[in-house]
Amino acid sequence: MQNGESGRARSRRGISPRRAAVAIGATLPLFAAALAAAGPAEAAQADTARATLSGTHPNWAKSSADQGGVSSSTQLTARVYLAGRDQADLAALAEQVSDPSSASYRHYLTAAQVKQRFEPSAGQIAAVRSWLTKAGFTVTGANSHYLTVRGSAAAAQTAFATPLHNYRTSGGATYRAPARTASVPASIAGDVLSVTGLNDKPTKATHQDKLPGPAAAFVNAGPFSSYYGQNPATSEPKAFGQTQSWTVKGYTGSQLRSAYGVTGSGLTGQGVKVAVIDAYDSPTIDKDVRTYASRNGDQAWGGGQLTHVDAAKWTHTGTDSNGCGASGWYGEQTLDLEAVHAIAPKAGVTYVGAASCYDADLVDALNTVVDNHLADIVSNSWGEPEAASDPSLDAVYNQTFMKGALEGIGFYFSSGDNGDEVANTGTKQSDMPASLSWVTAVGGTSLAAGKGGRYEFETGWGTGMAPLSADGKSWQLPGAFHGGAGGGTSARTAEPFYQRGVVPSSLSGANGGSNRVVPDIAAVADPNTGFLEGITQTYPDGSVKYGEYRIGGTSLACPLIAGIQALAQQAAGHPLGFADPAIYARYGSRTYHDVTDHPLGSQGLAVVRNDYNNTVDASQGITTTLRTLGHDASLSATGGYDDVTGVGSPTAAYLWSYARH
Repeated sequence: MQNGESGRARSRRGISPRRAAVAIGATLPLFAAALAAAGPAEAAQADTARATLSGTHPNWAKSSADQGGVSSSTQLTARVYLAGRDQADLAALAEQVSDPSSASYRHYLTAAQVKQRFEPSAGQIAAVRSWLTKAGFTVTGANSHYLTVRGSAAAAQTAFATPLHNYRTSGGATYRAPARTASVPASIAGDVLSVTGLNDKPTKATHQDKLPGPAAAFVNAGPFSSYYGQNPATSEPKAFGQTQSWTVKGYTGSQLRSAYGVTGSGLTGQGVKVAVIDAYDSPTIDKDVRTYASRNGDQAWGGGQLTHVDAAKWTHTGTDSNGCGASGWYGEQTLDLEAVHAIAPKAGVTYVGAASCYDADLVDALNTVVDNHLADIVSNSWGEPEAASDPSLDAVYNQTFMKGALEGIGFYFSSGDNGDEVANTGTKQSDMPASLSWVTAVGGTSLAAGKGGRYEFETGWGTGMAPLSADGKSWQLPGAFHGGAGGGTSARTAEPFYQRGVVPSSLSGANGGSNRVVPDIAAVADPNTGFLEGITQTYPDGSVKYGEYRIGGTSLACPLIAGIQALAQQAAGHPLGFADPAIYARYGSRTYHDVTDHPLGSQGLAVVRNDYNNTVDASQGITTTLRTLGHDASLSATGGYDDVTGVGSPTAAYLWSYARH
């Protein structure tokens, strides 16, 4: 996944704090001996009536990269996800309760009712367990969502009717994967949703049970503007024919509440529950968010207003190639909580800490929210490029999101911080899970908030970084792409019903057919017009203390939209549930700012910025750059719906459009 940028480049964590490693499954090393090619027994299996499990043969497992079969004795651990009962009705019912045009709109079920109707029966679990055991697996764990099994590659071939081969990836590493799409016997096709662990990308990670201390410090270098355009950089060269201003120090909650029309509404999020999901749980987060609120004019956190639901044990905390870099997530968690509270200061907030940044643990955290209905609004500032994600998990994620929709829970995901992902991965693509059809994908803008937080304009977030010329008299324009809001067209998720008639066919048809386009809605994300965050950090002299710095990314936009949705829910007097159908139903109205790349008719929006070379002080010098606004890779913020900002950013009218009538 990813995080926002704090002035330095940051990956969206989580699966980056936006994602480090995300695949789950087998954790033991491979052996060199090859599994024999498909023989008569395997051919007989293939002829038996079976149902395929979509996404279990990854795109990177190409025949041209095949390094041969895996030893039949190789041991692996897998999760077999359970489909549950009444799956044929799950998507239809989730759509009905989410669609404003449906007679069943907002007729939500309780968590207990969802479990009663859709959880797997004892008979289904027993049937799946029996099948796995007969194939040679040992069931090592089980719950209402999946069975964890341990066994050999031979057992996997027997169960899933596919040999396992080794494949060399473009990066030179070799991983195991099914040689073809896995399948299950038709007799249990309605009981099995998916399987993960047949492929082992990435390799095993170390297990630890103690979180590291605060991350290395980051400090912004001045001068600053206290609001957009307030402090002209008269000592620096002009750009686009005019003197540009210094970057803002970092917008505060009061400035953002004003810019998005919250001030004066009287809405606080009172009575609404918001959950924030990230990996791990910063040991200083409670103190940090309270200190931040006190220092920056936000309402103090009340007793019991912030609660934590954490995994029983932390894993993959290291900084090696298989670890998640646990301390790198602390800034993400803190940002999410401070941003939600800044917009919705009386909303109850539950922080849910996943055991790691791996999909398996993040799915567990999502299911914890749904199984216990911990919140109505769930903010998730993590993701990864779609091509890097495990397609076998699409059905698993969607099942969780659809059950949440039935309960009136809405899930919000950052759209990404790398624009079209070409600069990051070499391939134009959207991010996951934002590209799934049952989540609200939040894109990003650059926000000009003037004196008193007055809304002046927004443009799509896309930053170019132009250094000074050698003589210091001009800028080396246009500058290299330095980050922008994620967006674009999914390669594997079909166009959802709520986007039809709104999203241009030039976008939905970009990959052939008609597919999901990201994002849905947007808010400020540009770290050069970003939010002021406060967090405990570790400084070069070894001291550990609280500090504040400007931060951005769609990891900022997502919790801001979650906060705004908490206010809208308060105005409505009922849960908003899965929000996309209602968001698109308001398309084209005054409830949104129609954000475009050049809101002032200018081709040259920019700010000037200083950065400490060592990230904390001027002892090793300062670098001055011009940060241009509104050029997001190949993505464009245009009039109407676009793949940078979706339908736009919310106005004051957006909140009142949900008010009781």
